[in-house]
Amino acid sequence: MFKPVALFYTDGYKIGHKRMLAKGTAKLYGTWIPRSLKHAPKGIKKIVSFGQQLTMRWLHDEFTENFFQQPKDVVVKFQVDMSKYLGMDFDASHFGALHDLGYLPIRVKALPEGIETLPNIPHMTFINTVDGFAWLTLYLETVISSLAWKPSTSATIALQYKRNVMQWVAKTDPTNSWLIPFLCHDFSARGLSVWDMLSSGLGHATSFRGSDTLVVIPGARYFYDADNDEVCINSVNASEHSVSTTKIFTVGESQMIADWLVEFPDGILSIVSDTFDLWQLITKYLPENKAAIMARNGKLVIRPDSGDPVDIICGHDNSSWIQSNKATFGDNNVITNSDSPEKKGVIELLWDIFGGTVNEQGYKVLDPHIGAIYGDSITLDRQIQIYERLAAKGFASTNIVLGVGSFTYQFNTRDTLGFAAKGAWFEVKTIDEVGIETYHSYDIYKDPVTDDGTKVSLKGRCAVFKDDTGEYFVQTQCTAEMEESGEMQVIYENGKFYNQITLEEIRERLDKLC
Repeated sequence: MFKPVALFYTDGYKIGHKRMLAKGTAKLYGTWIPRSLKHAPKGIKKIVSFGQQLTMRWLHDEFTENFFQQPKDVVVKFQVDMSKYLGMDFDASHFGALHDLGYLPIRVKALPEGIETLPNIPHMTFINTVDGFAWLTLYLETVISSLAWKPSTSATIALQYKRNVMQWVAKTDPTNSWLIPFLCHDFSARGLSVWDMLSSGLGHATSFRGSDTLVVIPGARYFYDADNDEVCINSVNASEHSVSTTKIFTVGESQMIADWLVEFPDGILSIVSDTFDLWQLITKYLPENKAAIMARNGKLVIRPDSGDPVDIICGHDNSSWIQSNKATFGDNNVITNSDSPEKKGVIELLWDIFGGTVNEQGYKVLDPHIGAIYGDSITLDRQIQIYERLAAKGFASTNIVLGVGSFTYQFNTRDTLGFAAKGAWFEVKTIDEVGIETYHSYDIYKDPVTDDGTKVSLKGRCAVFKDDTGEYFVQTQCTAEMEESGEMQVIYENGKFYNQITLEEIRERLDKLC
Protein backbone atom coordinates (compact mmCIF):
# COMPACT_ATOMS: atom_id res chain seq x y z
CA MET A 1 0.00 0.00 0.00
CA PHE A 2 1.23 3.48 -0.81
CA LYS A 3 2.31 5.03 2.49
CA PRO A 4 5.02 7.64 1.94
CA VAL A 5 7.07 8.98 4.81
CA ALA A 6 5.10 11.91 6.21
CA LEU A 7 7.93 14.32 5.38
CA PHE A 8 6.86 14.17 1.73
CA TYR A 9 3.57 15.95 2.49
CA THR A 10 4.89 19.41 1.75
CA ASP A 11 5.87 21.67 -1.13
CA GLY A 12 9.30 21.06 -2.62
CA TYR A 13 10.41 24.60 -1.95
CA LYS A 14 9.90 24.09 1.80
CA ILE A 15 12.94 21.80 1.92
CA GLY A 16 15.46 24.63 1.94
CA HIS A 17 13.59 27.07 4.15
CA LYS A 18 15.30 26.18 7.42
CA ARG A 19 18.53 27.64 6.06
CA MET A 20 16.69 30.76 4.88
CA LEU A 21 15.28 31.71 8.30
CA ALA A 22 16.81 34.65 10.12
CA LYS A 23 19.88 33.54 12.01
CA GLY A 24 19.05 32.26 15.47
CA THR A 25 15.31 31.89 14.82
CA ALA A 26 14.00 29.96 17.81
CA LYS A 27 10.24 30.16 17.39
CA LEU A 28 7.83 31.00 14.58
CA TYR A 29 4.14 31.76 15.00
CA GLY A 30 1.62 31.62 12.19
CA THR A 31 -2.10 31.82 11.42
CA TRP A 32 -4.64 29.86 9.39
CA ILE A 33 -7.24 32.30 8.18
CA PRO A 34 -10.06 32.72 5.64
CA ARG A 35 -9.28 36.06 4.03
CA SER A 36 -12.06 36.81 1.56
CA LEU A 37 -15.55 35.96 0.30
CA LYS A 38 -15.04 37.40 -3.17
CA HIS A 39 -15.08 33.89 -4.69
CA ALA A 40 -17.70 32.47 -2.34
CA PRO A 41 -21.08 31.23 -3.60
CA LYS A 42 -23.87 33.77 -3.63
CA GLY A 43 -25.51 34.38 -0.27
CA ILE A 44 -22.57 33.36 1.92
CA LYS A 45 -21.59 36.16 4.29
CA LYS A 46 -19.58 34.29 6.91
CA ILE A 47 -17.32 31.25 7.20
CA VAL A 48 -18.05 28.21 9.35
CA SER A 49 -15.26 27.20 11.70
CA PHE A 50 -14.94 23.45 11.12
CA GLY A 51 -12.30 20.82 10.44
CA GLN A 52 -9.47 21.87 12.73
CA GLN A 53 -9.87 18.81 14.95
CA LEU A 54 -10.12 16.57 11.90
CA THR A 55 -7.01 18.13 10.37
CA MET A 56 -4.81 17.80 13.42
CA ARG A 57 -5.91 14.22 14.19
CA TRP A 58 -5.06 13.16 10.64
CA LEU A 59 -1.74 14.98 10.74
CA HIS A 60 -0.81 13.50 14.12
CA ASP A 61 -1.67 9.98 13.01
CA GLU A 62 0.24 10.35 9.76
CA PHE A 63 3.44 11.52 11.44
CA THR A 64 3.10 8.94 14.22
CA GLU A 65 2.68 5.99 11.88
CA ASN A 66 4.77 7.11 8.94
CA PHE A 67 7.60 8.97 10.60
CA PHE A 68 8.10 8.58 14.33
CA GLN A 69 7.29 4.85 14.36
CA GLN A 70 9.53 4.21 11.36
CA PRO A 71 13.25 3.44 11.77
CA LYS A 72 15.46 6.51 11.62
CA ASP A 73 16.76 5.20 8.30
CA VAL A 74 13.76 6.92 6.73
CA VAL A 75 15.50 10.25 7.39
CA VAL A 76 18.66 9.04 5.66
CA LYS A 77 16.64 7.94 2.63
CA PHE A 78 14.79 11.27 2.61
CA GLN A 79 18.13 13.08 2.68
CA VAL A 80 19.33 11.09 -0.32
CA ASP A 81 16.11 11.77 -2.22
CA MET A 82 16.19 15.49 -1.47
CA SER A 83 19.85 15.78 -2.46
CA LYS A 84 18.95 14.32 -5.85
CA TYR A 85 15.77 16.40 -6.04
CA LEU A 86 17.62 19.68 -5.40
CA GLY A 87 20.81 18.74 -7.21
CA MET A 88 22.94 19.57 -4.16
CA ASP A 89 23.96 18.09 -0.84
CA PHE A 90 20.99 18.38 1.50
CA ASP A 91 21.42 18.55 5.26
CA ALA A 92 18.61 16.56 6.92
CA SER A 93 19.93 16.79 10.47
CA HIS A 94 16.88 18.79 11.60
CA PHE A 95 14.63 15.95 10.44
CA GLY A 96 16.80 13.56 12.41
CA ALA A 97 16.40 15.78 15.46
CA LEU A 98 12.65 15.72 15.00
CA HIS A 99 12.68 11.93 14.79
CA ASP A 100 14.74 11.76 17.98
CA LEU A 101 12.25 14.04 19.72
CA GLY A 102 9.46 11.58 18.95
CA TYR A 103 6.54 14.00 18.64
CA LEU A 104 5.50 17.15 16.79
CA PRO A 105 6.72 20.06 18.95
CA ILE A 106 3.92 22.38 17.99
CA ARG A 107 1.02 24.05 19.73
CA VAL A 108 -2.17 24.60 17.79
CA LYS A 109 -4.94 26.88 18.98
CA ALA A 110 -8.30 26.98 17.22
CA LEU A 111 -11.64 28.70 17.33
CA PRO A 112 -14.55 26.57 18.54
CA GLU A 113 -15.95 24.48 15.70
CA GLY A 114 -19.54 25.15 14.75
CA ILE A 115 -19.38 28.95 14.85
CA GLU A 116 -19.24 31.53 12.06
CA THR A 117 -16.81 34.37 11.52
CA LEU A 118 -16.35 37.17 9.08
CA PRO A 119 -13.26 37.02 6.83
CA ASN A 120 -9.85 37.83 8.30
CA ILE A 121 -10.53 36.13 11.62
CA PRO A 122 -7.94 33.38 12.20
CA HIS A 123 -9.39 29.91 12.70
CA MET A 124 -6.08 28.41 13.88
CA THR A 125 -2.68 29.57 15.09
CA PHE A 126 0.55 27.59 15.28
CA ILE A 127 3.83 27.92 17.13
CA ASN A 128 6.68 25.52 17.73
CA THR A 129 7.14 24.65 21.40
CA VAL A 130 10.84 23.70 21.30
CA ASP A 131 13.51 26.19 20.32
CA GLY A 132 15.13 25.40 17.01
CA PHE A 133 12.05 23.84 15.45
CA ALA A 134 10.71 27.05 13.97
CA TRP A 135 11.20 25.45 10.54
CA LEU A 136 8.46 22.94 11.42
CA THR A 137 5.79 25.65 11.57
CA LEU A 138 6.63 26.51 7.97
CA TYR A 139 7.04 22.91 6.90
CA LEU A 140 3.58 21.85 8.06
CA GLU A 141 1.87 24.75 6.27
CA THR A 142 1.38 22.80 3.05
CA VAL A 143 -0.24 19.71 4.52
CA ILE A 144 -2.39 21.68 6.96
CA SER A 145 -3.50 23.96 4.15
CA SER A 146 -4.36 21.00 1.93
CA LEU A 147 -6.38 19.36 4.71
CA ALA A 148 -8.13 22.23 6.44
CA TRP A 149 -9.74 24.34 3.70
CA LYS A 150 -12.13 21.69 2.41
CA PRO A 151 -14.13 20.79 5.55
CA SER A 152 -14.69 24.43 6.46
CA THR A 153 -15.65 25.36 2.91
CA SER A 154 -18.12 22.48 2.57
CA ALA A 155 -19.59 23.16 6.02
CA THR A 156 -20.04 26.82 5.06
CA ILE A 157 -21.82 25.91 1.82
CA ALA A 158 -23.95 23.27 3.57
CA LEU A 159 -25.11 25.82 6.12
CA GLN A 160 -26.23 28.14 3.30
CA TYR A 161 -28.19 25.26 1.73
CA LYS A 162 -29.82 24.69 5.11
CA ARG A 163 -30.69 28.34 5.57
CA ASN A 164 -32.32 28.35 2.15
CA VAL A 165 -34.26 25.20 3.04
CA MET A 166 -35.42 26.66 6.33
CA GLN A 167 -36.58 29.88 4.71
CA TRP A 168 -38.71 28.09 2.14
CA VAL A 169 -40.04 25.42 4.46
CA ALA A 170 -41.13 28.15 6.88
CA LYS A 171 -42.88 29.87 3.97
CA THR A 172 -44.51 26.90 2.26
CA ASP A 173 -44.80 23.96 4.68
CA PRO A 174 -43.77 24.66 8.30
CA THR A 175 -45.72 21.67 9.60
CA ASN A 176 -43.14 19.41 7.95
CA SER A 177 -40.09 21.26 9.24
CA TRP A 178 -38.88 17.96 10.72
CA LEU A 179 -37.83 17.09 7.16
CA ILE A 180 -35.22 19.87 7.00
CA PRO A 181 -32.18 17.68 7.92
CA PHE A 182 -33.04 15.41 4.98
CA LEU A 183 -34.00 17.87 2.24
CA CYS A 184 -30.41 18.29 0.99
CA HIS A 185 -28.73 14.92 0.58
CA ASP A 186 -24.98 14.45 0.06
CA PHE A 187 -24.42 12.81 -3.36
CA SER A 188 -20.84 14.02 -3.79
CA ALA A 189 -18.66 11.02 -2.89
CA ARG A 190 -17.97 9.72 -6.40
CA GLY A 191 -16.79 13.13 -7.59
CA LEU A 192 -14.28 13.70 -4.79
CA SER A 193 -10.89 12.43 -3.70
CA VAL A 194 -10.82 9.97 -0.81
CA TRP A 195 -9.81 12.70 1.66
CA ASP A 196 -12.51 14.99 0.32
CA MET A 197 -15.13 12.25 0.68
CA LEU A 198 -14.36 12.28 4.38
CA SER A 199 -13.72 15.97 5.03
CA SER A 200 -16.42 17.39 2.75
CA GLY A 201 -18.84 14.65 3.80
CA LEU A 202 -18.36 15.60 7.43
CA GLY A 203 -18.78 19.26 6.45
CA HIS A 204 -22.16 18.46 4.88
CA ALA A 205 -23.10 16.44 7.95
CA THR A 206 -22.70 19.46 10.20
CA SER A 207 -25.98 20.77 8.75
CA PHE A 208 -27.76 17.70 7.34
CA ARG A 209 -28.35 14.03 8.14
CA GLY A 210 -29.12 12.94 4.57
CA SER A 211 -25.99 11.50 2.96
CA ASP A 212 -24.77 8.70 0.74
CA THR A 213 -21.14 9.32 1.77
CA LEU A 214 -20.76 6.27 3.99
CA VAL A 215 -17.24 7.07 5.23
CA VAL A 216 -18.80 9.88 7.26
CA ILE A 217 -20.11 7.30 9.75
CA PRO A 218 -16.73 5.94 10.94
CA GLY A 219 -15.15 9.35 10.31
CA ALA A 220 -17.52 11.03 12.75
CA ARG A 221 -16.79 8.34 15.32
CA TYR A 222 -13.03 8.62 15.04
CA PHE A 223 -12.52 12.34 14.53
CA TYR A 224 -15.58 13.75 16.34
CA ASP A 225 -16.46 11.18 19.00
CA ALA A 226 -19.82 10.18 17.52
CA ASP A 227 -21.70 7.39 19.29
CA ASN A 228 -20.29 4.03 18.20
CA ASP A 229 -23.75 2.46 18.45
CA GLU A 230 -25.46 5.10 16.32
CA VAL A 231 -25.06 6.48 12.81
CA CYS A 232 -24.83 10.24 12.22
CA ILE A 233 -26.30 10.14 8.69
CA ASN A 234 -29.16 8.32 6.95
CA SER A 235 -30.21 7.25 3.47
CA VAL A 236 -32.66 4.94 1.70
CA ASN A 237 -32.76 1.99 -0.68
CA ALA A 238 -32.18 3.40 -4.14
CA SER A 239 -31.53 2.14 -7.67
CA GLU A 240 -29.00 3.30 -10.26
CA HIS A 241 -28.98 3.14 -14.06
CA SER A 242 -26.92 -0.04 -14.28
CA VAL A 243 -29.27 -1.84 -11.92
CA SER A 244 -32.31 -0.51 -13.75
CA THR A 245 -31.11 -1.64 -17.16
CA THR A 246 -30.76 -5.25 -15.97
CA LYS A 247 -34.47 -5.17 -15.21
CA ILE A 248 -35.58 -3.04 -18.14
CA PHE A 249 -33.91 -5.36 -20.68
CA THR A 250 -35.39 -8.48 -19.10
CA VAL A 251 -38.87 -7.61 -17.79
CA GLY A 252 -39.51 -4.02 -18.89
CA GLU A 253 -39.69 -0.75 -17.01
CA SER A 254 -43.22 -1.03 -15.64
CA GLN A 255 -42.58 -4.53 -14.34
CA MET A 256 -39.29 -3.31 -12.85
CA ILE A 257 -41.27 -0.90 -10.69
CA ALA A 258 -43.77 -3.60 -9.78
CA ASP A 259 -41.03 -6.05 -8.81
CA TRP A 260 -39.22 -3.55 -6.62
CA LEU A 261 -42.42 -2.56 -4.85
CA VAL A 262 -42.73 -6.20 -3.84
CA GLU A 263 -39.02 -6.57 -3.03
CA PHE A 264 -39.12 -3.47 -0.81
CA PRO A 265 -42.60 -3.36 0.75
CA ASP A 266 -41.69 -0.89 3.50
CA GLY A 267 -39.88 2.40 3.86
CA ILE A 268 -38.55 4.84 1.30
CA LEU A 269 -37.55 3.43 -2.09
CA SER A 270 -35.89 5.70 -4.64
CA ILE A 271 -35.93 4.79 -8.35
CA VAL A 272 -33.71 6.49 -10.91
CA SER A 273 -36.29 7.34 -13.52
CA ASP A 274 -34.69 8.68 -16.68
CA THR A 275 -32.63 5.74 -17.91
CA PHE A 276 -34.63 6.25 -21.09
CA ASP A 277 -37.81 8.34 -21.00
CA LEU A 278 -38.59 10.09 -17.72
CA TRP A 279 -41.93 11.40 -18.93
CA GLN A 280 -43.12 7.97 -20.04
CA LEU A 281 -42.13 6.43 -16.73
CA ILE A 282 -44.14 9.05 -14.85
CA THR A 283 -47.20 9.30 -17.10
CA LYS A 284 -47.50 5.63 -18.12
CA TYR A 285 -45.64 3.27 -15.78
CA LEU A 286 -46.47 4.98 -12.51
CA PRO A 287 -50.25 4.98 -13.21
CA GLU A 288 -49.95 1.30 -14.11
CA ASN A 289 -48.50 0.69 -10.63
CA LYS A 290 -50.54 3.29 -8.76
CA ALA A 291 -52.57 0.85 -6.69
CA ALA A 292 -49.45 -0.94 -5.44
CA ILE A 293 -47.71 2.37 -4.72
CA MET A 294 -50.65 3.69 -2.72
CA ALA A 295 -51.01 0.42 -0.81
CA ARG A 296 -47.34 0.26 0.07
CA ASN A 297 -46.12 1.00 3.59
CA GLY A 298 -43.72 3.72 2.57
CA LYS A 299 -42.82 6.31 -0.06
CA LEU A 300 -41.74 5.73 -3.65
CA VAL A 301 -39.32 8.46 -4.69
CA ILE A 302 -38.82 9.36 -8.35
CA ARG A 303 -35.28 10.43 -9.24
CA PRO A 304 -34.63 12.27 -12.50
CA ASP A 305 -30.93 12.50 -13.26
CA SER A 306 -30.46 14.47 -16.50
CA GLY A 307 -31.34 17.84 -17.95
CA ASP A 308 -31.85 21.22 -16.37
CA PRO A 309 -32.92 20.43 -12.80
CA VAL A 310 -35.07 23.53 -12.46
CA ASP A 311 -37.07 22.82 -15.59
CA ILE A 312 -37.28 19.07 -14.98
CA ILE A 313 -38.70 19.54 -11.49
CA CYS A 314 -40.82 22.63 -12.04
CA GLY A 315 -41.71 22.62 -15.73
CA HIS A 316 -40.60 24.80 -18.59
CA ASP A 317 -43.08 27.60 -19.03
CA ASN A 318 -43.31 29.63 -15.83
CA SER A 319 -39.93 31.37 -15.59
CA SER A 320 -41.12 34.60 -17.21
CA TRP A 321 -44.09 34.71 -14.86
CA ILE A 322 -41.76 34.31 -11.88
CA GLN A 323 -39.61 37.25 -12.94
CA SER A 324 -42.56 39.59 -13.35
CA ASN A 325 -44.34 38.48 -10.17
CA LYS A 326 -41.52 37.89 -7.67
CA ALA A 327 -42.97 40.45 -5.30
CA THR A 328 -46.37 38.76 -5.18
CA PHE A 329 -46.04 35.01 -5.66
CA GLY A 330 -46.06 34.67 -1.89
CA ASP A 331 -49.82 35.20 -2.26
CA ASN A 332 -50.03 31.67 -3.67
CA ASN A 333 -50.70 32.63 -7.26
CA VAL A 334 -50.85 29.44 -9.29
CA ILE A 335 -49.77 29.05 -12.89
CA THR A 336 -51.79 26.84 -15.18
CA ASN A 337 -49.60 24.78 -17.49
CA SER A 338 -50.50 23.03 -20.70
CA ASP A 339 -50.81 19.25 -20.79
CA SER A 340 -47.21 18.73 -21.94
CA PRO A 341 -45.28 16.66 -19.35
CA GLU A 342 -42.16 18.72 -20.00
CA LYS A 343 -44.07 21.92 -19.30
CA LYS A 344 -45.69 20.57 -16.16
CA GLY A 345 -42.52 19.13 -14.64
CA VAL A 346 -42.11 16.23 -12.24
CA ILE A 347 -43.86 17.61 -9.18
CA GLU A 348 -47.02 18.70 -10.96
CA LEU A 349 -47.19 15.39 -12.86
CA LEU A 350 -46.96 13.44 -9.61
CA TRP A 351 -49.69 15.62 -8.15
CA ASP A 352 -51.92 14.90 -11.14
CA ILE A 353 -51.48 11.15 -10.61
CA PHE A 354 -51.35 10.77 -6.83
CA GLY A 355 -52.78 13.98 -5.45
CA GLY A 356 -52.11 15.13 -1.91
CA THR A 357 -53.20 17.86 0.43
CA VAL A 358 -53.23 21.64 0.51
CA ASN A 359 -51.70 22.89 3.74
CA GLU A 360 -52.66 25.87 5.90
CA GLN A 361 -50.30 28.09 3.93
CA GLY A 362 -52.17 27.21 0.72
CA TYR A 363 -49.41 25.08 -0.83
CA LYS A 364 -49.81 21.60 -2.25
CA VAL A 365 -48.02 18.71 -0.53
CA LEU A 366 -47.80 15.40 -2.38
CA ASP A 367 -49.42 12.27 -1.00
CA PRO A 368 -46.95 10.63 1.45
CA HIS A 369 -46.71 7.54 -0.78
CA ILE A 370 -44.90 9.48 -3.51
CA GLY A 371 -42.01 11.95 -3.72
CA ALA A 372 -39.08 13.16 -5.78
CA ILE A 373 -35.35 13.78 -5.51
CA TYR A 374 -32.98 15.42 -7.99
CA GLY A 375 -29.24 15.03 -7.64
CA ASP A 376 -27.53 16.26 -10.81
CA SER A 377 -25.83 19.67 -11.07
CA ILE A 378 -27.53 21.21 -8.06
CA THR A 379 -26.17 24.59 -6.93
CA LEU A 380 -27.26 27.15 -4.35
CA ASP A 381 -28.67 29.33 -7.13
CA ARG A 382 -30.64 26.45 -8.61
CA GLN A 383 -31.90 25.51 -5.17
CA ILE A 384 -33.51 28.93 -4.83
CA GLN A 385 -34.87 28.84 -8.38
CA ILE A 386 -36.50 25.46 -7.72
CA TYR A 387 -38.16 26.65 -4.51
CA GLU A 388 -39.33 29.88 -6.14
CA ARG A 389 -40.82 28.17 -9.17
CA LEU A 390 -42.50 25.45 -7.12
CA ALA A 391 -44.03 28.09 -4.86
CA ALA A 392 -45.24 30.00 -7.91
CA LYS A 393 -47.13 26.91 -9.00
CA GLY A 394 -48.56 26.46 -5.52
CA PHE A 395 -46.27 23.62 -4.38
CA ALA A 396 -44.41 23.39 -1.11
CA SER A 397 -40.60 23.12 -1.10
CA THR A 398 -40.86 19.90 0.93
CA ASN A 399 -42.03 18.07 -2.21
CA ILE A 400 -38.44 17.80 -3.46
CA VAL A 401 -35.22 16.52 -1.95
CA LEU A 402 -32.07 17.91 -3.56
CA GLY A 403 -29.04 15.69 -4.00
CA VAL A 404 -26.05 17.95 -3.42
CA GLY A 405 -23.12 16.47 -5.29
CA SER A 406 -19.60 17.22 -6.43
CA PHE A 407 -21.01 19.95 -8.71
CA THR A 408 -21.38 21.85 -5.45
CA TYR A 409 -18.62 20.45 -3.26
CA GLN A 410 -15.80 19.91 -5.77
CA PHE A 411 -16.14 23.15 -7.74
CA ASN A 412 -14.26 24.93 -4.97
CA THR A 413 -10.65 25.64 -4.12
CA ARG A 414 -8.67 27.01 -1.22
CA ASP A 415 -9.44 30.43 -2.74
CA THR A 416 -13.23 30.01 -2.46
CA LEU A 417 -13.00 31.40 1.06
CA GLY A 418 -9.47 32.73 0.67
CA PHE A 419 -7.83 30.36 3.15
CA ALA A 420 -4.11 30.80 3.76
CA ALA A 421 -1.46 30.12 6.40
CA LYS A 422 1.04 32.91 7.04
CA GLY A 423 3.80 33.71 9.49
CA ALA A 424 2.94 36.50 11.93
CA TRP A 425 5.62 36.56 14.64
CA PHE A 426 9.04 35.09 15.29
CA GLU A 427 11.66 35.08 17.99
CA VAL A 428 15.43 35.09 17.64
CA LYS A 429 17.78 33.75 20.27
CA THR A 430 21.34 35.07 20.46
CA ILE A 431 24.14 33.94 22.75
CA ASP A 432 26.96 36.31 23.59
CA GLU A 433 30.59 35.42 24.17
CA VAL A 434 30.01 34.59 27.85
CA GLY A 435 26.97 32.38 27.13
CA ILE A 436 24.19 34.79 28.06
CA GLU A 437 21.02 34.15 26.02
CA THR A 438 19.00 37.04 24.71
CA TYR A 439 15.64 36.86 22.92
CA HIS A 440 14.33 39.38 20.40
CA SER A 441 10.87 39.11 18.86
CA TYR A 442 9.48 40.59 15.65
CA ASP A 443 5.96 41.08 14.34
CA ILE A 444 5.93 40.12 10.67
CA TYR A 445 3.38 40.39 7.86
CA LYS A 446 2.99 40.73 4.09
CA ASP A 447 1.29 43.54 2.17
CA PRO A 448 1.86 43.23 -1.61
CA VAL A 449 1.55 46.60 -3.32
CA THR A 450 0.13 44.88 -6.41
CA ASP A 451 -2.68 43.17 -4.46
CA ASP A 452 -6.18 44.53 -3.79
CA GLY A 453 -5.75 44.15 -0.04
CA THR A 454 -6.94 40.56 0.21
CA LYS A 455 -3.47 39.20 0.85
CA VAL A 456 -2.49 41.56 3.65
CA SER A 457 -1.63 39.20 6.48
CA LEU A 458 -2.09 39.63 10.22
CA LYS A 459 0.78 41.16 12.15
CA GLY A 460 2.07 39.62 15.35
CA ARG A 461 0.53 37.20 17.81
CA CYS A 462 -3.27 37.18 17.67
CA ALA A 463 -6.25 36.69 19.91
CA VAL A 464 -9.91 36.46 18.93
CA PHE A 465 -12.64 37.98 21.08
CA LYS A 466 -16.41 38.52 20.90
CA ASP A 467 -17.94 41.95 21.05
CA ASP A 468 -21.21 42.86 22.76
CA THR A 469 -23.22 41.69 19.74
CA GLY A 470 -21.52 38.29 19.68
CA GLU A 471 -19.45 39.12 16.61
CA TYR A 472 -15.90 37.77 16.53
CA PHE A 473 -13.00 40.16 16.05
CA VAL A 474 -9.24 39.74 16.04
CA GLN A 475 -6.68 41.60 18.12
CA THR A 476 -3.25 41.64 16.51
CA GLN A 477 0.22 42.38 17.89
CA CYS A 478 -0.75 40.82 21.19
CA THR A 479 1.47 40.28 24.16
CA ALA A 480 2.10 36.69 25.17
CA GLU A 481 -0.40 37.11 27.99
CA MET A 482 -3.12 38.53 25.74
CA GLU A 483 -2.57 35.75 23.19
CA GLU A 484 -3.46 33.24 25.89
CA SER A 485 -6.89 34.84 26.34
CA GLY A 486 -9.89 35.04 24.06
CA GLU A 487 -11.95 32.47 22.19
CA MET A 488 -9.19 30.32 20.71
CA GLN A 489 -8.28 27.21 22.68
CA VAL A 490 -5.36 24.82 22.50
CA ILE A 491 -6.47 21.72 20.60
CA TYR A 492 -3.05 20.12 20.08
CA GLU A 493 0.29 20.45 21.82
CA ASN A 494 3.38 18.22 21.75
CA GLY A 495 1.52 15.20 20.41
CA LYS A 496 -1.52 15.46 22.70
CA PHE A 497 -5.08 16.61 22.10
CA TYR A 498 -7.12 19.07 24.16
CA ASN A 499 -10.57 20.70 24.13
CA GLN A 500 -12.07 18.24 21.66
CA ILE A 501 -15.65 18.57 20.42
CA THR A 502 -18.28 16.16 19.10
CA LEU A 503 -20.20 16.33 15.83
CA GLU A 504 -23.42 16.56 17.79
CA GLU A 505 -22.17 19.65 19.62
CA ILE A 506 -21.20 21.24 16.31
CA ARG A 507 -24.63 20.53 14.88
CA GLU A 508 -26.30 22.07 17.90
CA ARG A 509 -24.20 25.23 17.59
CA LEU A 510 -24.97 25.63 13.90
CA ASP A 511 -28.68 25.01 14.50
CA LYS A 512 -28.70 28.06 16.76
CA LEU A 513 -27.22 30.18 13.95
CA CYS A 514 -30.00 29.39 11.47
